[in-house]
Amino acid sequence: MKLAAVKGFRDIQAGEVLARRAVLEASCKVLENYGFEELELPLLERVELFQRTVGDTSDIVEKEMYTFEDRDGSTLALRPEGTASLVRAYLAAGMARSQPEGRFYYRGPMFRRERPQKGRFRQFSQIGAEMLGRSDPAADAEAVTLVADICEAVGLREYSVELNSLGDDACRPAYRKALAAWGEARIDSLCEDCRSRLQRNPLRLLDCKVESCREAMQGAPMMVDSLCDDCERHHGRVKELLTESGVEVTANPRMVRGLDYYCRTAFEVTAAGLGSQDAVGGGGRYDGLAASLGGPDIAGVGFAFGLERMVLAAAGQEPGAPPVDIVVAPLEERALGVVLGLARRLRRAGKRVEVESPSRSLKAQMKRADRSGAACVLLVGEAELEAGKATLRDMVNKADHAQLIELDGDAEQVIKCIGEAVKGGA
Repeated sequence: MKLAAVKGFRDIQAGEVLARRAVLEASCKVLENYGFEELELPLLERVELFQRTVGDTSDIVEKEMYTFEDRDGSTLALRPEGTASLVRAYLAAGMARSQPEGRFYYRGPMFRRERPQKGRFRQFSQIGAEMLGRSDPAADAEAVTLVADICEAVGLREYSVELNSLGDDACRPAYRKALAAWGEARIDSLCEDCRSRLQRNPLRLLDCKVESCREAMQGAPMMVDSLCDDCERHHGRVKELLTESGVEVTANPRMVRGLDYYCRTAFEVTAAGLGSQDAVGGGGRYDGLAASLGGPDIAGVGFAFGLERMVLAAAGQEPGAPPVDIVVAPLEERALGVVLGLARRLRRAGKRVEVESPSRSLKAQMKRADRSGAACVLLVGEAELEAGKATLRDMVNKADHAQLIELDGDAEQVIKCIGEAVKGGA
């Protein structure tokens, strides 16, 4: 029996690992420049956490969560998103008192049982951030600015930030009724999922991807036309601040978030190179989330990016294997100890070094070194051991420098010598 990866789960090869690391490092640097500190969150949570925050009518809770019963009878879930977990951790640690205006970010795998597609898997990684304790429009504008700066830092191509307001408890109930009435009048054109959403969560009618539903909702009332005075002022001020900050956003009155805890500001990032499902990340304001978990009524605004889709949008192609700087090739067994010592010194000096096996022929070692992309190979055979110097084979100019490199030399001197011998350095 041939064992394969579980559907929607995949192995991540070395080249993509490097690309993911570059995206994460660039994102973390921007986040920390904005004053965010990292929290590490558990993979498992009680299922009630997501039922109470994400919402019973969301696709995540209804269809996508991976859940199981623990030995004590409790039901656990692999985390499908990070915001609820982070707010729970914030409350559990008493940070509502010690850090009433906290800034935190997280990264790591999430799990949703949805249909696998380009850049979307059942195990996927996110990097997200939450700003807690701020209800003013400036916090929303700063969150969107941060999102734009991350997009720039990781090199997203042709990205766009779409902005909307979802109102609040003062104005959204009347809008929900109006939207439900619109859907009821066109119920024959709605898919089965949208029919079930009509009374429970009619806002989800707006983001259904079924063509008949999209056509039925054309001309439907928009939340931005039903905002109360406070929400309208808040939304207007967010847009003003973004304009003054030089951040370009696109108004999208049809955009809603798939999680129930959002209110007022909502935003989504799209990027080229991903096909029709072009969302890379998104977020918004969630002022009632902490209170729904039994904590104080703390405001919050945040976002998350899907790492896999960021890598695709930033690179536009599958990344190659990590580069090798130097290959060290022992030509006989007794050279191996000297070679390993030399390689160790070079690695500790910051070079990526591969050591060949003395059991391979010189031809096989050179073939592997050529595939690695290394600029040079250090050859150590009987003559080199006697002389105490390795022969440098220049893979760029296809030239040999016999017994050039001191086998017991200081790493920095060795690197300098290689750089002088090989065009472009090692």
